[in-house]
Amino acid sequence: MVLGYELPNLEELYLDSNNFHGRIPNSIANSSKLTKIYLFHNNFISKSPELSFVTSFTKCSYLIKLAFGDNPLNGILPVSVGNLSTSLQYLYANNCDLWGNIPKEIGNLSSLILLSLNGNQLTGSIPTSVVDIQKLQVLYLGSNKISGSIPDTLCELQNLFALTLSQNLLTGAIPDCIGNITALRFLYINANRLTSSIPASLWLQNYLLVLNLSSNFLSGSLPQEIGNMKVATLIDLSVNRFSGSIPGTISHLQSLIDLSLAHNTLQGSIPESMGKLVSMARLDLSYNNLSGNIPKSFEALRYLTYFNVSFNDLSGEVPTGGCFKNFSSQSFMSNEGLCGDPIYGLLPCHTTGPKRRNLKLRVVFALLGIIVLITIAMALGYAIGRYRRKNLVENTTDFAPGTTLSRFSYYELMQATQGYSENHLLGSGSFGSVYRGTLNDGREVAVKVFDLQHQNAFKSFDVECEVLCNLRHRNLCKVISTCSNQDFKALVLEYMSNGSLEKWLYSDDCLLDILQRINILIDVACALEYLHYGYSTYIVHCDLKPSNVLLDEDMVAHLSDFGIAKLLGEGESNAHTTTMGTLGYIAPEYGLEGSVSIRCDVYSYGIMLMEVFTRTKPSSEIFFGELSLRSWINDSMPNAITRIIDSKLLVPEEEDYTEKLKCLSSIMELALNCSMENANERVNMKDVVVALKKIRIQLLT
Repeated sequence: MVLGYELPNLEELYLDSNNFHGRIPNSIANSSKLTKIYLFHNNFISKSPELSFVTSFTKCSYLIKLAFGDNPLNGILPVSVGNLSTSLQYLYANNCDLWGNIPKEIGNLSSLILLSLNGNQLTGSIPTSVVDIQKLQVLYLGSNKISGSIPDTLCELQNLFALTLSQNLLTGAIPDCIGNITALRFLYINANRLTSSIPASLWLQNYLLVLNLSSNFLSGSLPQEIGNMKVATLIDLSVNRFSGSIPGTISHLQSLIDLSLAHNTLQGSIPESMGKLVSMARLDLSYNNLSGNIPKSFEALRYLTYFNVSFNDLSGEVPTGGCFKNFSSQSFMSNEGLCGDPIYGLLPCHTTGPKRRNLKLRVVFALLGIIVLITIAMALGYAIGRYRRKNLVENTTDFAPGTTLSRFSYYELMQATQGYSENHLLGSGSFGSVYRGTLNDGREVAVKVFDLQHQNAFKSFDVECEVLCNLRHRNLCKVISTCSNQDFKALVLEYMSNGSLEKWLYSDDCLLDILQRINILIDVACALEYLHYGYSTYIVHCDLKPSNVLLDEDMVAHLSDFGIAKLLGEGESNAHTTTMGTLGYIAPEYGLEGSVSIRCDVYSYGIMLMEVFTRTKPSSEIFFGELSLRSWINDSMPNAITRIIDSKLLVPEEEDYTEKLKCLSSIMELALNCSMENANERVNMKDVVVALKKIRIQLLT
């Protein structure tokens, strides 16, 4: 389809992901009243390498927004760009194969608020004339081949909010005056060739949210002043040449979510005070020369899902409480002095001297205490048995080994659910039903009652007990108790007040925005990462779908329903089963051969990722023959993505529409990589977690 317009009274033109092709006609400029031109995500080419259509747009004297990114233009940005309307505020020319220098005439656009030239092949240096764009708030020049140094003139842009210079060929030092940009909140200068140390003024940026200086040749030590960046959420200084110790003042960064100091030459111990970083979700200190113990205070970091201290000189016992229950041996490799739980791939710790004697005394006293308790219990049992011999309780409660859960009888659960009434029914599945209940102490719970008429119900109950009672992760549904006898089996679970993800997706009364959906999918990915890598054996969920993702009052997702989960034995990477998951979500090898591995979960996760952002079930009636949800999305990428995305997520008039579209495109690419037909080609859940968190950061910036 070729574009041709001559509409003199046209004020706004939107052509986004419509698969238009051909050249961008200069005749668009005849619509002299145009204020906004969007030509994103098409297949336009230019008439000449100098992009003559840009010159024609200089006739649009009222132009405020101009966007022609994500087109294969393959040209240079002409000097005439400086003759565009002085009222122009937004210029998007990202990902359109631009080459050559950025013309110095760009400085004539004095009203420009946003300039995006990301993802091109631009060369030369950053023109010093950008200092004349005093209203500039966002400057994106990342993923080009720009060389030279970062000009000091950038420091004079006092309204600059976000600066992205990543993945270029920049050399020299970061300007000393960088701290003078008091409005700066996001700074990306990663993946360049910068040298020298970080200027002291940068640590005075009290309101900087994101600082990424990774993959450069920066050196020097980290100063105590790093503690001034109290609102920062991400600091990445990895793959540089920093030395010295980690300053204790880093504990002042109470908002920090992601910290990476990996691949440097840092020495000394890990500050105990870092246990105060209560918001921390990712911490990477790998590939340094750190020594001493892993602080036990880290057990209090309840949101920490990724932790890596591999390839250091750490010693002592690895903590086992709190978040450490979710980590695997990958977090602690190549630290010869570390010891602890074999689940971490470590040798057990040996106690010697006075500590050993104290341990023996504690063991002796503990045994004496147990003997006394057993004697008392036997005496009480005998007395009660004589008194109530004819009134034995038929319903008992069983628990997984090592758990200390409350006991509930069959009658207590019946009372809590008002006789398992229809009014309390939350949902039904293959092996039973789930009811909402209220305990005597006022706690709300979910009671999952197994239908023992089903031949696999007993096995399903045993599997869920083994999985849920032994595993601990913030994104797994928590077991409060189990109740079991020959005629009745039930799990008492934590009640999720916001119901299932499926309810939120398909109910007209509920709405999830992009960020909420990403957060939920990250929660599910973290749960799967733990099941696949954080336990002593591989655990395959086998039935991943939105109805098995439950949301608590804070909209945190919890993975549930492990009735057909598979626990692979030591050394096993796959198993065979005759119990099938839900059609549409199961991997090809699972459905055809009954072959189950952690890659099956990755496939199901990819399908669920597609469903969540398209709001279309894989079992939808629109799919028939060879057309499936996956092929539908694959055929729509990348140019027609707006046709498949849930219409509630994208409003073309939004200012962040383009960034949302990029994030959604990245999510769909990730979903396709998860659901490859060949199991060996699928990404793993560790990489999925990292990818989604990067997308979330992009969306927030």
